[in-house]
Amino acid sequence: MMRLLPCLAALLLAAPATAQTAAPPPAPSQPAKADPAFTERVNQLPGLLAGKVSYDEYFTPAFKAAVPREKFAPVIAQFAAAGVTGVERIDQATPWQATVQVGLREAVATIKIAVDPAAPHQVSGLLITGSALRDTGKTPATPAEAVAEIRTLRGSAGFAVAKLGAGAPQLIQGYNQDRPYAIGSAFKLVILAELVRATNAGERKWDDLVTLDGGMLPGGGYTMKPKGTQVSLRELATQMISISDNSATDILLHTLGRAKVEAMMPVLGIADPARNRPFLATLDMFKLKGVAGLGDRYLALGEAGRRALLDGEVAAVPTILIDQTSFQTKTPKMIDTLEWFESPNDLVRVMDWLRRGTEANPDARAILSKNPGMAPDAAARWQWIGFKGGSEPGVMNMTYLLQAKDGAWYVVTGSWNDPAKEVEQGHFAALLGKAAELVP
Repeated sequence: MMRLLPCLAALLLAAPATAQTAAPPPAPSQPAKADPAFTERVNQLPGLLAGKVSYDEYFTPAFKAAVPREKFAPVIAQFAAAGVTGVERIDQATPWQATVQVGLREAVATIKIAVDPAAPHQVSGLLITGSALRDTGKTPATPAEAVAEIRTLRGSAGFAVAKLGAGAPQLIQGYNQDRPYAIGSAFKLVILAELVRATNAGERKWDDLVTLDGGMLPGGGYTMKPKGTQVSLRELATQMISISDNSATDILLHTLGRAKVEAMMPVLGIADPARNRPFLATLDMFKLKGVAGLGDRYLALGEAGRRALLDGEVAAVPTILIDQTSFQTKTPKMIDTLEWFESPNDLVRVMDWLRRGTEANPDARAILSKNPGMAPDAAARWQWIGFKGGSEPGVMNMTYLLQAKDGAWYVVTGSWNDPAKEVEQGHFAALLGKAAELVP
């Protein structure tokens, strides 16, 4: 979570905005064959993402109007920093559209691409839909070995694998499952839950529009939008969950109301909601960690004093005063005192509430499942996958709501915190994936 650019899944990549001329058509009965001009554009994609291919020549005028160069530049910067290794897989939908997996040093990004059939065959749609961390170490051969290694990770780690049903969740296996951990962007599940509650109650509709007021926002797709721009609750929630857009998150939090979101924490079963009050927006967190001394003064206050500081001094701090270099290093910063905290069992209960709360709310189910957080081969094991993860230096969380092919529901969640050193995200993802095989 703690980057000034939006993050995808477990803090990998994200497009602050995307453009697509049309939704991909249904898959044909026979595999589609790519037009040679389409293949040429796909072959150029790694170079584009590494900053070596011209933005102006690659995209259509319509795409560039929707996603100007200055909004696409942060995407290139993040991909370049992640180390683009090349195209690993192409699933062709039509001669001019496909889903492409692009390899990175520690991950694989899934991208939908559409190319204009008319010369000069520029790219008309590019949509980053998900990612999966790549294991950079030795993956244990069995779930038991994965669980044993999680127990020995430096710093502290915890996980829970639970089965959901009519009653309380039933723990299959866990470790430190009641210990609160910093969870990064997984806190956004609480905001989603309040929106689900409000739509279920008829207080709000998914297509309700929010008018942007031009106020300060963290990095994301709405940061540079002009005052008066209208955006739906559905779009904001989709961006918040699928690519962890921080600007969408803060707009939603302020629209729904901090007090309403805080009131959801005990409803969701979070054991120590007071630790997350006041419920911080992402820009609040950036300012508290990125302005010298501000976080220490905040932590020295009680809840009432913290609220006053947020509403006054913190709200007034211009973003230009945030030390961005502090978020570009891999050194953990105040992760044991200034973060969002939930235990593995808290997250099991959050996902169980969302499972129940979205039974008659297909819009919410669609949002939660937009980014599965795992590679297609692993995802094929499940009938349905909901996912949210989060990270910053020293912090990693991955939380899955899973429906098996037989209809049974499970939660698999894990967190790793190390206040002294960055954690190996790819390896932890592999460990948690192997631990998920504990599910019958």
